[in-house]
Amino acid sequence: MGERRGSIAFFTSYRPPVPLDIFRCPVPASSKLDEVHLTDGLSYNYNGQTVPPEALKTIAKRLELEPQAVIEAGIDSGRLTGLVFVSERQHNLETLQIALHFHDDGEVKVFTLADIYGTELFDGARMEDSGCIAGGYELDGQTSDHYLVYVSTKEPVQERRSPWNIVYKTNLGTGETERLTPPGTFDISPSVSPSGKRVAVASYQGKNWGGEIKDLPTSIYVMSIETPSLDRERVIENGGWPSWGSETVIFFHRKVGENWGVFRYDLSTEETIRVTPEAFDAVTPAAIDETRVAVATIRQKSVFADVRVEAQYRHIEVFDMNCPEKPLQITQYSKPKGDHYNPFVMDSGKYIGYHRCQSDHLQHGDDVPRHFNKLQSPHEDVGLFRVAGAFPAFSKDGSKLAFVDNEFKAVWLADSDGMRIVFETDGPNGIFSPVWNQKKDILYVCIGPSFKPNEALEIYAIPHVSSGARERRLLTKGKFNNAFPSTNPEGTKLVFRSTRDGGDKKYKNLYIMDAEVGEDAGEVERLTEGDWIDTHCQWSPNRDWIVFSSNRDRPVDAPERDHGLDPGYFAVYLMNASDRSVVRVLRSGYDFSGHVNHPVFSPDGRSIAVTADLAAVSADPISLPIFFNSVRPYGDIFTVDIDQDDMEKNQDVESFARVTHSRYENSTPAWTVFSTHDPHAQWNLLVMEDNYTPACPYAHPDGGESWHMTGQICTPKRVC
Repeated sequence: MGERRGSIAFFTSYRPPVPLDIFRCPVPASSKLDEVHLTDGLSYNYNGQTVPPEALKTIAKRLELEPQAVIEAGIDSGRLTGLVFVSERQHNLETLQIALHFHDDGEVKVFTLADIYGTELFDGARMEDSGCIAGGYELDGQTSDHYLVYVSTKEPVQERRSPWNIVYKTNLGTGETERLTPPGTFDISPSVSPSGKRVAVASYQGKNWGGEIKDLPTSIYVMSIETPSLDRERVIENGGWPSWGSETVIFFHRKVGENWGVFRYDLSTEETIRVTPEAFDAVTPAAIDETRVAVATIRQKSVFADVRVEAQYRHIEVFDMNCPEKPLQITQYSKPKGDHYNPFVMDSGKYIGYHRCQSDHLQHGDDVPRHFNKLQSPHEDVGLFRVAGAFPAFSKDGSKLAFVDNEFKAVWLADSDGMRIVFETDGPNGIFSPVWNQKKDILYVCIGPSFKPNEALEIYAIPHVSSGARERRLLTKGKFNNAFPSTNPEGTKLVFRSTRDGGDKKYKNLYIMDAEVGEDAGEVERLTEGDWIDTHCQWSPNRDWIVFSSNRDRPVDAPERDHGLDPGYFAVYLMNASDRSVVRVLRSGYDFSGHVNHPVFSPDGRSIAVTADLAAVSADPISLPIFFNSVRPYGDIFTVDIDQDDMEKNQDVESFARVTHSRYENSTPAWTVFSTHDPHAQWNLLVMEDNYTPACPYAHPDGGESWHMTGQICTPKRVC
């Protein structure tokens, strides 16, 4: 039976609240009317590249589009053009699609790679990216085949904190697919040379991912499309996002000091020249020729409190090395208060394509859809869906779903009485982490600012929450930082983490208190004791085990900060609440570095779901729709199976399964007994109908975008 073990829900950070779509503008641009929409407007669409005419003919033939002669004539005349791009329309996965644009009537037809080449090669949970076309060159007196070159995460990798990104080529005529990335190496951002013979990639070859957030430790390698393993060589140390200006010129981006810049490398002279000024950020180059390149610029940095001005938005500009002081502005005319991403060249530089949010229709105070999206799950017996709210939490019987909006301002509830707010605070960043009592109609929440260990954070109970009474009862006292409560199966005790007894460094340990009256029942029982952070605790649904995340095995010489952020060293542990015995279940890096957080039990107690950096990053983070001061743009949902009978057998489990494949950050999983298609769960209707649409107040009256890209929900600042 499908999804017999229930469903996992999760929240996605950094994904824009309004869908992305692909547009183009002429070079030079002059007015708002210059912008043309290139896709059909369905779902999220981004990272486009044009399909050359001869390659498009091969695709059309493979699709058996009729009449073939008319189709080819349309391609030759430019009345039928093609685009390869990433879309989330197929099972809500981030996969490649081919769009055919019939210019005579404006129709756009979109095909999945499975439509063209079958599900044997293009099926299952995965992420695909950076599609581009190679081949079409003279080879032994004949024209070579055309290939789709792209990134996929379809091959499992058991190495911890290792990317899954592999570059492949698929023959457009036969569908035959080969791996271009050598074994043991991981590549991103492929780019094909103008001749179609060579591919440049940003590669981790010879390096490990060490938790880098934006400035990845990649170098640029070049290889032959025909013999990649024989002709592969490193040409640029420390660089990303390569783009060919000619057979001997590659543009790329690199961070130098505080700012990003776009550079030009000449393969014949080995000379590197900075193209963009040092005064502002410039990323994701798209070369037009040897001297001209389109880039995304941010001319003035911003912080979350800013109401941004035009210079603080990401815009597309064209820089010419012959007159670098006079770049051509492309998107400032069409949408001055909007972010534009990842330019690509069309018609030899006559047009520049890019993607941005579909915010044209959004007016000040309008609603922004917050969908509950069902995703394809790698587990046949477990469903999977994205909740447009943080910290989803299911009641034990699976009939109720609670979550917090991404302002951390209100708690929402979906049950047999519909969708509604059951608790609301006065302002943002005031409430998070709801969780249900395992026996009673009580919802627990944490009230206070999140991720500020020096400030008070209290645990409240909301009794009779389904009735809408909006009562609340304070359970913790003493102005400590208390969070992440969870009850035992009987619903009588509550485990939580707290900074009480944590000293000046605010260490956190686990404690137990009464589940209904909290500290009023008497002394709180201390469960763990150490100079560490024990957190994200959850009691098992069917035994006296507690799962939690901790950095207790962090090496003594570990750095205080990692790339300016919390260094992590979080692993997942199991504790027997009766005898206090503890085993480490799952770590991220073999040296305990990294993050494995927010563990939750499956309803049957056989598995644990976590959010973790076990798969490193899946795309160049600086290309994503986030701000420069975001937290960590990586993280996916993973599961690990455990032995229910003998806790000691769960020590350092080696095998894990990747559940989600995303360029964003998937976090705070929850696991319910119901499947995504079970009619007995009211929240199931939300998954099917996508009808959750609270208002977003952050759209400017002048049409600009002011939300911060922390998730599907508009939020005035990053709080999670």
